[in-house]
Amino acid sequence: MGKIDWFSHARFGMFIHWGIYAIPARGEWVKSVECLGDEVYDQYFREFNPVRYNPREWVRVAKEAGQKYIVITTKHHDGFCLFDSALTTYTALHTPVRKDLIREFVEACREEGLRIGFYYSLLDWHHPHYPVDEFHPQRNKETQHTESRDFSQYLTYLHGQVQELLTNYGKIDILWLDFSYGALSGEAWRATELVRMIRKLQPDILLNNRLGGDLRDENPPEYAGDFLTPEQIIPPEAVTNAKGQPIPWEACITLNNHWGYCASDKAYKSPKQIIRALVECVSKNGNLLVNVGPNAWGEFPEEAVNILKEVGRWMQKNGESIYGCGAANLPKPEWGRYTQKGNKLYAHIFEKPIGYVPLRDLAGKVRKARLLADGSEIRLLQKPWNAREYEHYLFLEIPENLWDENDTVVELELEEPLS
Repeated sequence: MGKIDWFSHARFGMFIHWGIYAIPARGEWVKSVECLGDEVYDQYFREFNPVRYNPREWVRVAKEAGQKYIVITTKHHDGFCLFDSALTTYTALHTPVRKDLIREFVEACREEGLRIGFYYSLLDWHHPHYPVDEFHPQRNKETQHTESRDFSQYLTYLHGQVQELLTNYGKIDILWLDFSYGALSGEAWRATELVRMIRKLQPDILLNNRLGGDLRDENPPEYAGDFLTPEQIIPPEAVTNAKGQPIPWEACITLNNHWGYCASDKAYKSPKQIIRALVECVSKNGNLLVNVGPNAWGEFPEEAVNILKEVGRWMQKNGESIYGCGAANLPKPEWGRYTQKGNKLYAHIFEKPIGYVPLRDLAGKVRKARLLADGSEIRLLQKPWNAREYEHYLFLEIPENLWDENDTVVELELEEPLS
């Protein structure tokens, strides 16, 4: 069993973006977007006191939604650390909350059997030796460009904090680094050295692709990672490498339009959108990582909890069509999508057709059909009317009261797996 296998079986995870930017509540990039100096932004550091933080409640929401792993921001671009670090005092331990918030989170995940992922930003707008570039909050202050900044000192800090994260919290399943751009990519981060340290400390850890390099290349560099991370988009087709072999990938999406908590952003996606996005990812051999941004008190937004509850109700009945499933060797049907696991083919019917549901190229290949939600038999028909062009089709007859407006899933037991 390869180390990526659990990830490809899980298919569904939760992303959590949380930090002192939850206090201004205008998104995780507020320091950069509004060019806030440290003298302004650090007021949030001095105020940070999430008195309602209960990681066990967060994990419970994820587990009830059917998510199998959680990736949490240990440090975002603003440089603030939710974990205890010997390398800086810019951590939660030095705010009014006075806690290592990551340690409590890790303990909660382990209690419930969820896999643990650490997000860590390669950027750091707080560190005195991180360069002032086009994203830096101080980019418009001329004096900041002439300050003495030694990038090598920042790299020592970055490598040291990654070492802390992978040493002080036991086994970690994913390290989600973010992000490379322009000249700051690949070996600019001392990437090969960093990855070798990561693999030595945590041999089974999965690493994403944002240090640089491209897994799709014929000879990707050592630091290219284990899986791709398309953001706010689902690839139009399954992702493959130069040899045409599938590459593990994970689409990360927000529930509204921000990663960090934004009080005014009420543009939430519907449970139906999330369910269908998950199905689309699995039908293309991918995972879905759905983000929640907790507020300043440490609570999940009520809207996010309600969406995930509805997704969880669907997953409780239909999760077998997601976990351990992947693409089927069939063209995408007009009414929805297919996922497959062994000799089980799952028809995800999004659009209710007039009359029967047509199954192209499956005549003689299906032993039985049942509604996955409750196991009830679904009738299979062949050529319900006299038409030679439908000889390769089967048709499903689904009773009117069995339709699910989110996604009606019919499990098709095949005579043998599709090749």
